[in-house]
Amino acid sequence: ITQLLFDCDNTLVLSEELAFEACAELSNEMLAKHAISERYTGPGLMTTFVGQNFRGVVTGLQQKHGFKLADSEVDEYVSRELGKVIETLEAKAEPCVGVMPVLEELEKSKKYGLAVVSSSALSRVQASVKKVGQDKFFPVEHIFSAATSLPVPTTKPDPAIYLHACKVIGKEPGECVAIEDSKSGTLSAVRAGIPTVGYVGSYGGVIKQGEMAEVLKEAGAKVIMDDWSQFTNCMAKIEAL
Repeated sequence: ITQLLFDCDNTLVLSEELAFEACAELSNEMLAKHAISERYTGPGLMTTFVGQNFRGVVTGLQQKHGFKLADSEVDEYVSRELGKVIETLEAKAEPCVGVMPVLEELEKSKKYGLAVVSSSALSRVQASVKKVGQDKFFPVEHIFSAATSLPVPTTKPDPAIYLHACKVIGKEPGECVAIEDSKSGTLSAVRAGIPTVGYVGSYGGVIKQGEMAEVLKEAGAKVIMDDWSQFTNCMAKIEAL
C-alpha cells in the first residue's frame, strides 16, 4: 500500500451537518415549487442522502417525489447550493476530532501519498480543507471531486471518481486504501477495487456509531475505525490481509 485516499466530509472535516442545512433550505423550496407538501430538515436529508453531492440529492428527490426538473434548473440549484455551503464552511468548518495529528504524522513519515476523493464540488472541498488547515497535506492536483473532476459529473456510490483518482495519481486500486464514513462512499471505493477503512467517529453517540459500523461493513469496508487514534492499527490490519 503506497497511497491513501481520504473522503472529505465528516472524514477529514466536520462539514456534512453544515452543508445539509443549506441543502434542506433549497430542497424545500424545490418541493414547494412543485406543490409537494413534504419538508426536510438538514439532519433528515442527511440521513437519506449522506455521502452524495447535491446533484445526487436533487436526482433522488425527483425520483422519490415524482417531479422533473429541466437540466438548466438542476444546474441553477446546484450552483446556488454550492455558494451557500462554501459561505457556511468558510465560517464554521472544523477538522474531525483527532485527524490532525494523524495527518501530521503521515506527512512526516512520507510512507504514503495523500489525496482527497470527494463527491462534493471541488471548490467546496478546497474551502473545507483550507479552513481547517489541511491544505498543506494534500497536493492541489490530488484533490478530486465527483462533481467537478470528471468529464461527466457523478456522485458516489459510482466508482468513477476513485478510478479517476487512481489513474491521475498513477496507482492501481490495490496499492491504495480509502477512508470513508458513508455507505455511498464505501460502495464507491469498494466497487473501484480499493480496500476501505470505514470511519464512524463523526456519528453522534455509541448506538449510531454501532449501526453505521454494520452498514459500512455490509458495504464492504475491511475494517471499522471509531476514532482516528486507531488509524495505524487499521492500516496494519489491511496490510496484513
